[in-house]
Amino acid sequence: MTNGTIGTAALGDGGPEVGVQGLGCMGMSFAYGPVDADASRATLERALELGVTLYDTADAYGAGDNERFLSPFFTAHRDEVVIATKFALSIPPDEPTRRIIRNDAPYIREAVEASLKRLGVDVIDLYYMHRRDVNVPIEETVGVMAELVREGKVKQLGLSEVTAGELRAAHAVHPIAAVQSEWSLFSRDIEANVVPAARELGVTLVPYSPLGRGFLTGSFVDAAQDLTADDFRRRQPRFTGDNAVANASLLAPVRAVADAHGATPGQIALAWVQQRARVHGLPVVPIPGTRKPARVEENTAATRITLTEGELALLEPIAGQVAGNRYPDMSFTSAGRE
Repeated sequence: MTNGTIGTAALGDGGPEVGVQGLGCMGMSFAYGPVDADASRATLERALELGVTLYDTADAYGAGDNERFLSPFFTAHRDEVVIATKFALSIPPDEPTRRIIRNDAPYIREAVEASLKRLGVDVIDLYYMHRRDVNVPIEETVGVMAELVREGKVKQLGLSEVTAGELRAAHAVHPIAAVQSEWSLFSRDIEANVVPAARELGVTLVPYSPLGRGFLTGSFVDAAQDLTADDFRRRQPRFTGDNAVANASLLAPVRAVADAHGATPGQIALAWVQQRARVHGLPVVPIPGTRKPARVEENTAATRITLTEGELALLEPIAGQVAGNRYPDMSFTSAGRE
């Protein structure tokens, strides 16, 4: 690492090297309240300067708006970036706030063509199944995704929020490069089964929401009171009411460790996730989301923080004390099906 740039990690067994921290781009046009397009564009450029090369989006983020927003940046830096996008959350035209999970072949083929067009590229570097439709055998879904690889429309395959059994079944059809799941000081359910399976199969873990959707940074306490009406965190159980109050009290050790390092609580939360790579013996590339250049500088600096065994022990109990689920309906998460 030089000039503040971050290190790299392999994306899948034998896959390309990417920055050891990626960038979640959803909030640049969706879900987290008012956006600032100019600041987001500056954030994308600054992230690349710092060695961030994996950029994560999805067709469902703003009904394609996020992919369209990212397109100019991707095309300008096509040889420098690894583009990850997703399919599976179909949006009914007459119900723009509703999501229907679809893993069937016709939908996948329709989705990939639409994403390629919106992104303005000839091939998607990493194509995820965003959520699992349990009514479609995962072998069938991955079989169609594998056809996209053979056709040159997709380079690598990924899965999001799958169980260990689903990952193994999928990997038997075609190598899976990455599994994306929520993983943070507040959310550790994947450690029981998914992480060991990924390590066994040579799959990279891509943690989303490594900052607990901003809660671990202390940027808000009660979503219902602190965030705008269009912020979807207001609908997540652990961020409102009594749950929010209880969970805010869990941040004291995070702040204590931060003070010891002269760091922010968010940097400690990220350093903890980055250190999962050494703890569990597999590549880990978290994708914290931000829309500010200064914040991406702060986030990437966390890759250079090493927590001591004593500090890890201090942070260890937090997840087991969190009040509330991460979604109102956990059935579409790996934890809901394990």
